[in-house]
Amino acid sequence: MTRTDTEKTPVTLLGLGAMGTALARAWLTAGHPLTVWNRTPSRAHALAAEGARATESVPAAVAANTLVVVCLLDDASVEDTLAGADLTGKDVVNLTTCTPAQARARAAWAAERGARYLDGGIMAVPPMIGVPEAGGYVLYSGARDLFEQHRDTLAVPAGTTYVGENPSHAALHDVALLSAMYGMFAGAAHAFALIRREDVDPTAFAPLLADWLTAMAPAVHGTAEQLRGGDYTKGVTSTLAMQVAGTPTFLDTADEQGVSPELLAPFFALMRRRLAEGGGEEDLTGVIDLLLRRPE
Repeated sequence: MTRTDTEKTPVTLLGLGAMGTALARAWLTAGHPLTVWNRTPSRAHALAAEGARATESVPAAVAANTLVVVCLLDDASVEDTLAGADLTGKDVVNLTTCTPAQARARAAWAAERGARYLDGGIMAVPPMIGVPEAGGYVLYSGARDLFEQHRDTLAVPAGTTYVGENPSHAALHDVALLSAMYGMFAGAAHAFALIRREDVDPTAFAPLLADWLTAMAPAVHGTAEQLRGGDYTKGVTSTLAMQVAGTPTFLDTADEQGVSPELLAPFFALMRRRLAEGGGEEDLTGVIDLLLRRPE
């Protein structure tokens, strides 16, 4: 039978944790034939009641469809799970969190077994899956033609952002973005600690904090332009020298409020190092180069 434009691409999904289950329900809701497998069979059986086909083995699940999506605990579990399956002619989309090096190795591993491979980094939590207005998306890297072939199907659970042919780049972007998120959380934690013992309502302070972080976020564009152009003094409004001169106030305030400076102190130390090397007319971009240096 010839597939028509209205028929939905069948999907095999391996792994039904919180994220995998959310992905499964999104594809089922959109009408995609779905075959599922999970190490704990009860989760697969629950989705079978919603229209999925549950299989008892990975080889059977992989054999069912060309498009095989993997959402497991870690890279080691991907290799262990797929070890006994015939991947010849399959399109494997790996949404398991991994490092860039693991993604590169997994792409080669898949190719050796006759499969095409896309790596993915999910920039969402399970409640955002299948809810377009929530803003979640998945980063993809690998062969562009493979991504384009499955773009519509992959876009059902969450938005898609293609970041290049190098299979490691989805994982790299994923960790880079999440690292920035944790840096933001670290700053927010220090801010809340400063007001914690005062008569300041944290729920009244939170909107001020959120608005300030939002106002500062576009500064990353200036940093990117400086990195690309190589001139770290271009467009500077607050020089590194000026900012370093102000850091004692932050440390003294933390001391007065009985707050540990351990979240701020490492960054301030990098700022002082860059200043000592002659970067006083720059802003903070030069700190990035300090992070790239290997210990002697």
